[in-house]
Amino acid sequence: MPRPAPPRSILITGASSGLGEALARHYAGPGIALHLNGRDATRLEEVAALCRAAGATVATRVLDVTERESLAAWIDARDRETPLDLVIANAGVSAGTGRFGESEAQARHIFAVNVDGVVNTVLPAIAAMRPRGRGQIAIMASLAAFRGFPGAPAYCGSKAAVRVWGESLRGEVERHGISVSVICPGYVRSRMTAVNTFPMPLLMDAERAATIIARRLARGRGRIAFPWPIYFAVWLIALLPTSWTDNLLAKLPKKAGAE
Repeated sequence: MPRPAPPRSILITGASSGLGEALARHYAGPGIALHLNGRDATRLEEVAALCRAAGATVATRVLDVTERESLAAWIDARDRETPLDLVIANAGVSAGTGRFGESEAQARHIFAVNVDGVVNTVLPAIAAMRPRGRGQIAIMASLAAFRGFPGAPAYCGSKAAVRVWGESLRGEVERHGISVSVICPGYVRSRMTAVNTFPMPLLMDAERAATIIARRLARGRGRIAFPWPIYFAVWLIALLPTSWTDNLLAKLPKKAGAE
């Protein structure tokens, strides 16, 4: 499949902070239409103001990605006004397990946002792009998608689900001229990682991560995984028998959770 054309109309969910904000600011410029979604109205408008100052046209919508019908209607409306070239399904959440493990409510919430929210974003985007035979979809997974870690079972499971779904979807929709990329970053500075009290190897600024992502999206990469030392490590751990790795992984530090 040929490389995607440079995107001029870009929709990003979870754009009020972290990687979503960094990607919005990276793409912002004259002639660029940004469609930004988030749940925090104040932060979202702050991001929008920065992007407008860079020359972009910005439309915002405060909306939870688990609201399927409302999200689909918004994506359709934005596409009708400015046909979407790139849709980045970025919105996601994480949480710790705490002393008593992960609650049912927490697990369901993580899956609802990280899986249902991605599906709720991607399917309407594909429906909009298919008739014109072009477009690009980016799905935010994680390096945690390659092996389950005891400290974050729902997070790892949700990211594994969208990684595999996105990689499968890529082969399905490319015949319609739509490119799908799955993004698997390591530790990135954000509100999500700011609460971690344990060492985060090769922690990267969100701006640097956004640059890497945008560059590889421009090349149409199917899987965007970085930094490579951690990618290699989790890939290798996933290959090894669980009898070799379970005890090791159980000793890793965990994100703090509710008691």
